[in-house]
Amino acid sequence: LPKITNWDDIVIAYEPVWAIGTGKVATPDQAQETQAAIREFLKTAVSEEVADNVRVQYGGSVTPENCAELIAKPDIDGFLVGGASLKASFMDIICTVGA
Repeated sequence: LPKITNWDDIVIAYEPVWAIGTGKVATPDQAQETQAAIREFLKTAVSEEVADNVRVQYGGSVTPENCAELIAKPDIDGFLVGGASLKASFMDIICTVGA
């Protein structure tokens, strides 16, 4: 962390290990809990300003069906979309989140 000089260039993405390639997704509350913990760590390790402003994305089987609930959580700033980005329904995620 001390080597990072410009936090505006940093995006943190978190995906639960049990979600990688499985199609399983955390509940919105589980995802929020983890994202909040990442921000709390940043607050302690770097600064409150960095914790408040760095983008923290959630990865883990984001779909058109679950993206609205996930993005509504205060500590989820966006998504790291894997395999779903290769499907036509990826545009539904973009449209839902961008609305």
